[in-house]
Amino acid sequence: MELFREVKIDWLGKKWYFLGFSLIFSVSGLLSLFFWHGLPLDVDFRGGTVVRVKFDQTPNLDHIRQAANKAGIKDPRIQAINVGTASNEVIITLGEAQTSEAALDKGRAAILNALTNSYSATGPSNPGKLDLDNAGRSSLAVWLAQKDPEHLGANDAATQHYTQQADAILNFKDNQHGGLLPSIDSLSGTATPAVVNQLKQDAYLSGFTIRNVEIVGPQVGAQLRKQALLATLYSLAGMLVYLWFRFELIYGVAAVVAVFHDTLITVGAFSLSNQEVSLTVIAAILTLVGYSMNDTIVVFDRIRENLRMSRREPLAAVVNRSINQTLSRTVLTSGLTFLTVLSLFVFGGEVLRGFSFALVVGILIGTYSSIAVAAPMLVAYQDWRAGRGKAAALPAARKAKA
Repeated sequence: MELFREVKIDWLGKKWYFLGFSLIFSVSGLLSLFFWHGLPLDVDFRGGTVVRVKFDQTPNLDHIRQAANKAGIKDPRIQAINVGTASNEVIITLGEAQTSEAALDKGRAAILNALTNSYSATGPSNPGKLDLDNAGRSSLAVWLAQKDPEHLGANDAATQHYTQQADAILNFKDNQHGGLLPSIDSLSGTATPAVVNQLKQDAYLSGFTIRNVEIVGPQVGAQLRKQALLATLYSLAGMLVYLWFRFELIYGVAAVVAVFHDTLITVGAFSLSNQEVSLTVIAAILTLVGYSMNDTIVVFDRIRENLRMSRREPLAAVVNRSINQTLSRTVLTSGLTFLTVLSLFVFGGEVLRGFSFALVVGILIGTYSSIAVAAPMLVAYQDWRAGRGKAAALPAARKAKA
């Protein structure tokens, strides 16, 4: 399928416009990286404690932030997930990065205390009462045994009975209501009437629950940062060597410069938009390295074929014709891929936001750089050699090995 026929766009004639576009975005990204936002790193890279909280209503992020500040939690990162849907969840990242059970408990307790005392209106007004939304299995079982609503006495049979009641309540809460009960009355039929009445008297629903707590230590984060950087550099080096043997060294250098240009602008876009770079974002960037390189190789291969057939034609004319000949293929493949990742960005939700954002920006810039960065570099290098009185650097007659 061919969208365009007899295209005669002078791409190299617009090289200064392309250069200006690249400089604007590259310099803006660098300024943001070094002077404005820096590079926002996800907890995977910087280490910390991640607490995932679910609310029964749309959470107010500013209110949560104020609650954390009142509780003495310094600089928490608060990110909303699925806000406005049936699952209003927030991820709160703390600076604590000790890899221990104590650190997990400390992070959970800090967030629970902050939300109970400052965010939830029912917490402070119910001193001494049990927060049923955040009660654990053992704590609920012990609380029921101490209250002994069924008057079973202090014995092993009573302990076992109330443990079973606690299990039934929490299973109902988690499996039927996603961790948050609509009301204590909803437990009728799950717990005994005496237990339900006791809960109505001495327990309350705070309207939020801590769903999960995870921790990443500083050493793990530093190791992941190093591995992410090495993975990107190794991929660029490997592609440079491949193109050196497959074409010529200048082809490899031009392609690697174009891919580095794509990576710089994509990372700069994350800094400008103040979005965190996570492991999934690194995966997206590595995907884009391969995608952009593949697009560049298609253009280079057509340039080499045309050089073989038009040895006396100026290199700029050959490059322009080669880009125009591959334009339909570029628009079809890149356009369809872009529509796919754009759908992922729009409908994929907050969890995939960083990954899809990297793909959206990277595919646009990667397609652009194959035409506006890599190919003009070949002409610029040839002109530089000609200005020094040297022979052509791009072999036109050498056939590719099968």
